[in-house]
Amino acid sequence: MPEQPHTSPSLPAAPHAATLIGSVQRAMRLLECVAEHTHGAPAKQLARETGLALPTAYHLLRTLVHEGYLRRDKGLFFLGEAAERLSGEGARQKRRSTVADTLAHWRDAIGAPVYYAMYRDGEIEIVCVSDTPGNPAVEEWADFRETGHAHAIGQCLLAQLDEDARRDHLDRHPVQSVTPYTVRDDHTLLRRLHHMRRTDPVTEQQEYALGTVCAAIPVTVGATAASVAISLPSHQAHRLLAAARQLQDEADRLLGSLALSISI
Repeated sequence: MPEQPHTSPSLPAAPHAATLIGSVQRAMRLLECVAEHTHGAPAKQLARETGLALPTAYHLLRTLVHEGYLRRDKGLFFLGEAAERLSGEGARQKRRSTVADTLAHWRDAIGAPVYYAMYRDGEIEIVCVSDTPGNPAVEEWADFRETGHAHAIGQCLLAQLDEDARRDHLDRHPVQSVTPYTVRDDHTLLRRLHHMRRTDPVTEQQEYALGTVCAAIPVTVGATAASVAISLPSHQAHRLLAAARQLQDEADRLLGSLALSISI
């Protein structure tokens, strides 16, 4: 058979004007126009600025109000709750992406799994983890929220709380043995937390998981206690402190992007 001429795959054609829904386009123009007027705007002004006939603008505005994307007050139109929810979710997704990218950068720079955690609503919350098949994260074999006394993340977060908040946490999640190396009682834990210096990484050696060592550093995000941490297999314990210092340096440089995640 004769050889067929090679052809490059063609890009998908731009949507033909006939396939676009004009009413949707007009409604989006109205939403964008309303968003530019933080103090609201009347229908006639919105129609003029979007180039729409006044009856068309009225019809679309009424529909958008009915669906919650706009609200009307004293003849002026404002963005409604539905539009604000869309905006808020978009911002949250961007923050999540920023945090994930930041942790991945640190993970690759240090060569270890990286964790980001916060103390929120009285509980330890692991917000994001970045690992690779070659450097997997620690398996949560015992609930991280209930075993904060045993891992570096939890100890770092508890160290940032005031005494009453620590006591409240331990009343709800008492110290218990997780491994043979876990701190044994509240008194010993509280004494350890009291002597922690904010500039020093918090380290633990197999207190949460046998065969694993961890280090965590505090992160300042307003009044909320937060932490970034790394874990290593115990045979690499000799590089834990240096890796933690590297994480601290990385966090100092990129803290602004991570702090945005306060409402993630």
